[in-house]
Amino acid sequence: MTRTIIKTSHAPGAIGTYSQAVRVGDTVYVSGQIPLDPATGQLVSGDIEAEIRRVFENLKAIAEAAGGTLKDAVKVTVFLTDLSCFAQVNQIMATYFSEPYPARAAVGVSALPRGARVEMECILSLG
Repeated sequence: MTRTIIKTSHAPGAIGTYSQAVRVGDTVYVSGQIPLDPATGQLVSGDIEAEIRRVFENLKAIAEAAGGTLKDAVKVTVFLTDLSCFAQVNQIMATYFSEPYPARAAVGVSALPRGARVEMECILSLG
C-alpha cells in the first residue's frame, strides 16, 4: 500500500527522523505532538492548560492537512508527566471532540521532549 506523508506549516515541523503524519489508505497516523508553537518553534509558556490547548491545535492542524478533522480521530494517546493534570485534559478535550468520543489511553511518563508536560498522538480514519 502507498504511504503518503502529511506535512503542514500550521503545526510544528518534525524535529527528528519522523513525519508529522503518514497516511496509508484511509488511515492517518499522527505523530506525537508537544506544545510547540509552530510560528516560533518554542514551547508555549503558561499553565498546563495552555500546553494542552496547543497540543490539540497542533493535532487539529495536521488532521486538516490530511483532509480530515479531529472528528475523524478513532484513537488518541495522551502522555503526561503529571497524571494529576488529567482532569484538565478531559475538560479541554471536550471542547475539541464530541460524542462519540475516540478511544483513548493516558500514560504517565517521567519526561517528554524539550521539557514538555504533555504529548499526544492520534489515529484518524478518513474512510
